[in-house]
Amino acid sequence: MNTSKPKDDQRIVKVFLDDESTPFGEFQPPVKFVIDTTKIPDGKHELRVVAKSSKGVEGIKTIPFEVRNGPEIAVVGLQKNEVVDSLVPITINAYGTETDDQFIIKGSETPKAIPAWVWALLISFVGFALFYLVRFWNPDLYKSFF
Repeated sequence: MNTSKPKDDQRIVKVFLDDESTPFGEFQPPVKFVIDTTKIPDGKHELRVVAKSSKGVEGIKTIPFEVRNGPEIAVVGLQKNEVVDSLVPITINAYGTETDDQFIIKGSETPKAIPAWVWALLISFVGFALFYLVRFWNPDLYKSFF
């Protein structure tokens, strides 16, 4: 089985990052490569693939993506475009993909308030329990044998 490419094969794939005029790679298809995102600054980027067929026809595909090698930042106490006044308590936590040999649970990474639906469910349950107790309370059922 002959897997070599014919000499007149003009197919080529060029890969560009963002608006660069020179490709960071030129390949014969099929292409497999690895992008090292640690060398790309965090933020929004675009991978542009320009491929030329054996007849010389060119096609372009752009793929937007976002790099986030830095730590994940969680902020509790302030939302986007929120109107605030007086004193605003804010909790900020940053955690990344750093790996350690030890895994120690110290509590929640980002403390958050109990959601309102949990409070509503708890109040509903307690309310129904009180309703049931009052509605079906019969002292005759609880008389002592003594």
